[in-house]
Amino acid sequence: MRFFQSGRLRNSVIAFVLLAVVFYAGVSYGKSAQPAIESVALENKMLPPAVTTNADFAPFWSAWVTLQDKFVPVATTTTTSDQERVWGAVAGLAASFKDPYTVFLPPKEAELFQSEINGNFSGVGMEVGIKDEVLTVIAPLKGTPAERAGVHSGDKILKINDEVSAVMKVDEAVRKIRGKKGTEVRLTLARDGKNEPFEITIVRDTIEIPTIETEIKPPSAAADGGAGTGSELQSGVFVIRLFNFSGQSPRLFRDALKRFADSGSDKLLLDLRGNPGGFLDAAVDMASWFLPSDKVVVSEDFGGKAAAKVHRSRGYNVFTAGLKMAILVNGGSASASEILAGALQEHHIAKLVGVKTFGKGSVQELIDITPETALKVTVARWLTPNSTSISNGGLTPDIVVKMTAADLDKKRDPQMERAIKLLTTGK
Repeated sequence: MRFFQSGRLRNSVIAFVLLAVVFYAGVSYGKSAQPAIESVALENKMLPPAVTTNADFAPFWSAWVTLQDKFVPVATTTTTSDQERVWGAVAGLAASFKDPYTVFLPPKEAELFQSEINGNFSGVGMEVGIKDEVLTVIAPLKGTPAERAGVHSGDKILKINDEVSAVMKVDEAVRKIRGKKGTEVRLTLARDGKNEPFEITIVRDTIEIPTIETEIKPPSAAADGGAGTGSELQSGVFVIRLFNFSGQSPRLFRDALKRFADSGSDKLLLDLRGNPGGFLDAAVDMASWFLPSDKVVVSEDFGGKAAAKVHRSRGYNVFTAGLKMAILVNGGSASASEILAGALQEHHIAKLVGVKTFGKGSVQELIDITPETALKVTVARWLTPNSTSISNGGLTPDIVVKMTAADLDKKRDPQMERAIKLLTTGK
């Protein structure tokens, strides 16, 4: 895994922070991985001796002196130190940029964030972010307490226990949802198709999630949803379900592609629904199996503050023009999922089936402000090969197929059925 680049230690932390432990198990200190959503700079980056600005700081100092002279704490108020007030001012400065992923981490929060990077925590097993200014579930992870409790991609989190989430930053919400294994957290959710908000109680646990699953669906699966045997398999659709882009994902994906080749099928369906992302390097490696050398997979746009960084295919490119491929996506497909799906869609390797992806295509960097505090700041955005910003509404499928509440209740999968029909009939 590649980490040290221009003095910056890069890690696999996703911008909205996974509420599970094993997602971070893919972090290792080698030389080939770069995170799709989060880069972490651990050098102590202090302010320069002089800063040029046109801002008038007089009101700040006037407010500081006034509060020092006039403020009288009530009996239930905990007094704060001058240094804690400075941290509050820096947090307000970060918040003024109106980006939910740009936040200041004072000492306690910075320590908790580092524990998340190291994977030393338990949780409920779901990814959250801000969508349309509302705290939203990107995806519950397979086999986790959140999935078992019935949390769905796209659920809006209105309350955490009894606290309204509307004023919370993502990191604050994550800290409140996380907790000791065996304890409970109560979420008030709003869901499309339901008229009223409802509550779900989830018991926290140490999370173990799979990375990949494979199966072969016969052409008839579009009608009956079953798996085939015997001669049906060679004409069937080979399905790869990828649940995250961890450090081991490229190896497991390569093994799955070998099983696909051995099956004799020419129809490949990659299911990225509910996949919140992970390592950028994993997405680039996977795209390289389908793209010639040097084809653009994704670009890092720094908004003119630095030259764009282009990530290109390594040119494994083992498949012929006879490959028939589709990718399933939904609102839980984010980050590296969007990078891989966007590259294969725009290079005309695969058609996307499902609904719009989450649209999380910004890059955060964690920079030490002091040895005990850090600033997590958005420094770039991901652009598809056609220079489309992933953050600008996500990816639009070639074939839009919605999943209704009735489909979920009856365990129907119209998106899977439609993708199989596309691969078997070409329509």
